[in-house]
Amino acid sequence: MAGGGHLPDITVSDQPDDTSNAGGDVENHGNDVVGHSSGRGNGDRDGKPRRARRPRPEPTPTQRALGLLVRREHSRRELARKLQARGVEPDAANAAIDKLNAAGWQDDARFAEQLIRSRAAAGHGPLRIRAELGTHGLAREAIAIAMDGYDGDWLDNARDLVRRRIGAIAADDRAARHKAADLLLRRGFTSDHVRAATRFDPDD
Repeated sequence: MAGGGHLPDITVSDQPDDTSNAGGDVENHGNDVVGHSSGRGNGDRDGKPRRARRPRPEPTPTQRALGLLVRREHSRRELARKLQARGVEPDAANAAIDKLNAAGWQDDARFAEQLIRSRAAAGHGPLRIRAELGTHGLAREAIAIAMDGYDGDWLDNARDLVRRRIGAIAADDRAARHKAADLLLRRGFTSDHVRAATRFDPDD
C-alpha cells in the first residue's frame, strides 16, 4: 500500500528463531557415539552440535495479502484472485481482505486513483482506462467518481502522445493525421479528443 493505516499485529513474514535442536545431535546407541568434540560431521568447528534450522512458517492469508499490497495498490477483486492462486480458500481470502480494508491497507477508491494516473501517464485515454477499471469489479458510480477526480487534461495527453509517437503533422498531411487518429482511438481517447488533437474526424 502506498500509504496504509497502522496495523501493528500484522507482519509480512515471520522470521523463525533458530532455537530448535531437532536433528542436531548425532547419537549411535550401538557404538555409544554421541557427537564428536572435533567438530567434524554434524558438529561445528568449536565442538558444539549443529542446530537444525526450523522451517519457515507458512504465511497467513493476511500476511500474503499484505505482502502484495506493500508493493502496489490492488483492487479487492485482484487481491482475492491472487490469494486464491496461491492456494488461499475464497472465504479466508475475503476475510483477510476485509481485515486489511478496515485497517486502511486496501481501498478500491485509492487503487482506482493510482491506476488512472499510471495509465494516463503511459498514454492511455479515458475510455480504455474506464473499461479496465470495470474489469476490477468497481461499481459504475465508483469509477465515475475516480475518473472525475483525475486532475490531468485528456486533450493535452492526446496531443503529447501524438507528438511523441508521430511528431509534428503538417495541416495538409491527411495521411499523418489519419495515422494519429488511429493511434488515439486505439489508446482509448474519445472522438472529441481525436478531432481536437489531430484535426481529423474519425467519423468521416
